[in-house]
Amino acid sequence: MKSVAVLLAPGFEEGEAIITIDILRRLKINVQTVSCVDTREVVSYHAISVRADAILSESFDTTFDAVVLPGGPEGSVFLAQSASVIEFVRRHDELGKLICPICSAAARVLGGNGLLKGRRYVCSGDLWQQVTDGEYIDADVVEDGNLISGKGLGKAFDFAFTVAARLEGDEAPARDHAEHIYYPW
Repeated sequence: MKSVAVLLAPGFEEGEAIITIDILRRLKINVQTVSCVDTREVVSYHAISVRADAILSESFDTTFDAVVLPGGPEGSVFLAQSASVIEFVRRHDELGKLICPICSAAARVLGGNGLLKGRRYVCSGDLWQQVTDGEYIDADVVEDGNLISGKGLGKAFDFAFTVAARLEGDEAPARDHAEHIYYPW
């Protein structure tokens, strides 16, 4: 069974995180929500308390098939400034695992720490203008090697289904499930 770590930082965009978690779990992908602070409870951008499955320090040495980085103006800044988050993402990237930022996370976390490495990506708003190590593509979801980036909350379903399809190596289950929930993916 494929495994995914969804990194939750204070101020994370809850819609991006929850939609992705929901779709991946519906498709029988093992998702572990990981708090990037010292407690399992993490408060989202819109003040919703979420209890993570684990704390990053507990899961740091675990290798996942994918790492999902939700955005959120505060959450992505927190992730970008966390040395342990950057090392966790860097290790997974070097192992060729899927690195999956959505919204501001691609620009702030990856772009802000030299982790795009020239790859094509998408992010929200005009944050791409501050990025010097990647190639911004204006699309809903952009794939380049092991990097899958999503534009933002309104494209979270497209992002989640794309991540699921790549993890499974087959689009059919994701397409069937998208149809099942009346989503035109």
